[in-house]
Amino acid sequence: MSPMTEPRHDWTIDEVLAVIERPFHDLLAAAHNCHTERFDPHEVEGAKLLSIKTGACPEDCAYCPQSAHHNNDLKPEPLMATADIVASAVEAKAEGATRFCMGAAWRSPSDKQIDQVADAIKAVAGIGMETCVTLGMLTADQANTLGEAGLDFYNHNLDTSPDFYGEIITTRTYQDRLDTLQNCRDADISLCSGGIVGMGETRRQRASLLTQLATLDPHPESVPINLLIQVPGTPLHGLPDFEPLELVRTIAAARLVMPASVVRLSAGRSSMSEELHALCLHAGASSIFLGERLLTADNNGDDADESILSQLDTVIGV
Repeated sequence: MSPMTEPRHDWTIDEVLAVIERPFHDLLAAAHNCHTERFDPHEVEGAKLLSIKTGACPEDCAYCPQSAHHNNDLKPEPLMATADIVASAVEAKAEGATRFCMGAAWRSPSDKQIDQVADAIKAVAGIGMETCVTLGMLTADQANTLGEAGLDFYNHNLDTSPDFYGEIITTRTYQDRLDTLQNCRDADISLCSGGIVGMGETRRQRASLLTQLATLDPHPESVPINLLIQVPGTPLHGLPDFEPLELVRTIAAARLVMPASVVRLSAGRSSMSEELHALCLHAGASSIFLGERLLTADNNGDDADESILSQLDTVIGV
């Protein structure tokens, strides 16, 4: 038996690009072998995502319908009451989810808002679920508050490469994102950080994104790979469709350069074929969002997931 692949933190963009550009069958074989060293390929983690505060965000992220800068039909909604959040978490647990993710469309929450979310974290943890939140930029003190509440994961995606970032977002810097990740790491909160593909970036820029993640020490415990959902009214609506096998290559490369991280097949699954799902899971993805809805976009749905997973002899696990 070959020795387990050990994580590296000194990857270069050229090295990661070379991984992505391996002959397809060789890349898939290497990624699957790496995946089975640490994960059961017949089991995927099921998570549920809830928007606990929707819309009216001051950020100008070009992909996001929740931005106040974009003209669409999304109706803003205030922060949900803790009791309502917990009711949704109870329902998610009954559906098989083991992690409950809560998202709020803020640029940087106030301390009062952090305290309210901390109460929800404690309550959701109390029913026996892992907790994850995404709230925007955090100060060190705010991260400590969430850590003391028992938060398991903080989601804060880098979104894309540093050199393409300015084409997508101008209201927050790349370093702002890295600072929030470090604040959470310092508060002993596990990281959920990945990016979005299909925004018009080049393959090298996708390699650069993975390099940014793979040079963090330690790597993010969870790495979501999102396929752009093109929403009318957002600047990225109308881009050419992303090449499906390029998504598989990206996931396989993420698996190889961050061998111990959970790679999450995240947004955009409702547009993916069963065959593309199968390739992504074979390439090393081992976590999906359950249900019909993500934050504000359609998700694959339980019936479709059951069909795919049953054909792959795969179950929702922990």
